[in-house]
Amino acid sequence: MKSLLILLVLTLSYVRAQDGLLLDQNTKKETISFQLINNLIFIPITVNGVELTFLLDTGVAETLLFSVGDSELVLQDTERVKFSGLGGAVEIEGLKSVNNKVQIGSTFADSNHTIFVILDEEFNFSSHVGIPVNGIIGYPFFRNHQVKIDYQAKKITVYRKHSNYKIPRKSFAELDITIESNKPYVMAGVEQVAFRQDSKLLLDLGNSDPLWLFPEVIDGFQYNRPNIDDFLGRGFNGDIYGKRSRIHRLYLDRFTFEKPLAAHPDAESVRHLTLVPGRKGSIGNDLLRRFTLIFDYPMNKLYLKKNRFYYDPFHLNMSGLEVKHDGMTWSQELVKVENPSPRHSETAGGYAAATNEFRYKFTLKPEYSVAGIRAGSPASLAGLRKGDKLMKLNNRNTAEMKLDHIMQLLKSEPGKKITVEIIREDKFQKFTFFLEDPVPYTDIQ
Repeated sequence: MKSLLILLVLTLSYVRAQDGLLLDQNTKKETISFQLINNLIFIPITVNGVELTFLLDTGVAETLLFSVGDSELVLQDTERVKFSGLGGAVEIEGLKSVNNKVQIGSTFADSNHTIFVILDEEFNFSSHVGIPVNGIIGYPFFRNHQVKIDYQAKKITVYRKHSNYKIPRKSFAELDITIESNKPYVMAGVEQVAFRQDSKLLLDLGNSDPLWLFPEVIDGFQYNRPNIDDFLGRGFNGDIYGKRSRIHRLYLDRFTFEKPLAAHPDAESVRHLTLVPGRKGSIGNDLLRRFTLIFDYPMNKLYLKKNRFYYDPFHLNMSGLEVKHDGMTWSQELVKVENPSPRHSETAGGYAAATNEFRYKFTLKPEYSVAGIRAGSPASLAGLRKGDKLMKLNNRNTAEMKLDHIMQLLKSEPGKKITVEIIREDKFQKFTFFLEDPVPYTDIQ
């Protein structure tokens, strides 16, 4: 397996009850910086001495590992298991490993951590976020402490139990949540078309959309117009497809969101998913990022305060292009030397003095290509195809751009002109199209 170099240590040591991650007893709080990419949170985690990057995901009950790149990681006490979840297939095989040491920051750690290893190397989604991603961490991160997520500062603060930190109740709204199957749920008002239904929704940091709703379990479900068939993401069992549309309103305590985007996975994608009683869907991170959040699992509470992203419009990828990161390649460029050294060359009259004013600089640059394209989208109608190698976007070299910046451009605003230069079959081609919202909200007549 190319993407997973793991040494499995099979021992018969005694397995203790797992307590999850805990702060050192002399520490009141730990602050962790994170990367926010495509509405997803990525944090640095050290596993058995190896530094890795994990997605922080409240929608996952355990800690999952699917890649360690070129690192060599020792995992303790393993046994074979099977996973199931969103996607078309039934199960995938993996490993369960216990007694691992996990550390986040300097004082947030667990010396008896259980990790589930996904052996299917195709599950790794690093190419779709543009950075190496090694795994996913869920419930153990939130289990024991208050966890504050500040999207503006890109900081997470973990507070020890019974610390002196007091939540400013006047600025934060307090919501009751339930922790079921190690995941947090909240009641929210979903107004699809004309009337409001109070619905149990998973609070899902690992979902980059604003909202998911499951048509099969919602009484009287009705799609709003227009709606599109689309690729929604990838689960444990494969690709997830369904529809995208907008609903009339979403109510979350005292906060109201007008015309938010909603994804509706098809029946095949949720067929193998065991839903907790009453669950109707999920609230994703494109909505949650509009707040400063405080999760308090021990007290079954969630605290919300508006941040500067609160009024951002709900935009999806209006180009229809799904872009992936194809790795890094060496790029050669000629740069001017500030203090050139003299050199001499022979001429007809003797030697002439000159200077080495330029030299080549070699740097690693990212490469991107089209991983998929939505039928009928502006990019598809313009003539772009799956597999096209992206070279320039709006006259800017893609090698100078991060994947997240590319995706932000492709979902920026309706009517924006996009010029794409690509290589296809060793030939340069240029395409132009205009971004168009495929699901502007209209009331059903």
